[in-house]
This record gives sequence, structure tokens and C-alpha cells, in this order.
Amino acid sequence: MALLGNPFIATIPKQMSNDETAQALRVDLAGELEAIIGYEAHAMATNDERVRKVLYHIADEERRHVGELQQLLYMVSPREAEHTEKGKQKIQQQQAQNFQTPMQ
Repeated sequence: MALLGNPFIATIPKQMSNDETAQALRVDLAGELEAIIGYEAHAMATNDERVRKVLYHIADEERRHVGELQQLLYMVSPREAEHTEKGKQKIQQQQAQNFQTPMQ
């Protein structure tokens, strides 16, 4: 049940540290990814093209939110950005080798 009547339901009783903010942003990212999955599942399940079009549009808005949250996460946790970049580079190396060599 939504608790929309209580404006303080999500109030944090203290200022968060950078580590706590990073963790909160990860939770927010997970929520956005879940929303994308839900909107796309509903879009795929309907035969109404009007509904499908709007749900895919909303899913794309959530993708933009993912990008915004990810950038915020990188700002408060440069270590997170470093690890993400290393992961991207690893996949790019594997792709350049046509995924023929095992990842290490």
C-alpha cells in the first residue's frame, strides 16, 4: 500500500556520509531498473499499441534516470567509477578479440 499521505515517510533522520549516499544511490538505481523491467513487461503484454507506446516511453525516461543516478554515484564514489571503467574496458578487450579468450 502506498503511503502517499505521509510526506515524511522517506525522511532520513540524519545527514548521510558519502558511503551512505553511495549506498542509497545504488538502491535508487535498483528501483529504476525494476521500473524499466515492469514497464517493458506490461508493454510486451498488451495488444493496445497506444498503451505500448506510452509504456516504452516511460521506460526510456527511467533509463535517463539510471544515467543521472549513475553519474551522481560516480561523483560521490570515484572508486565506483574506476571499477565501472575497468569493467567496460574488460568487455571492450574481449569484444576486440571476438570473445575468444577467457576473462580474467
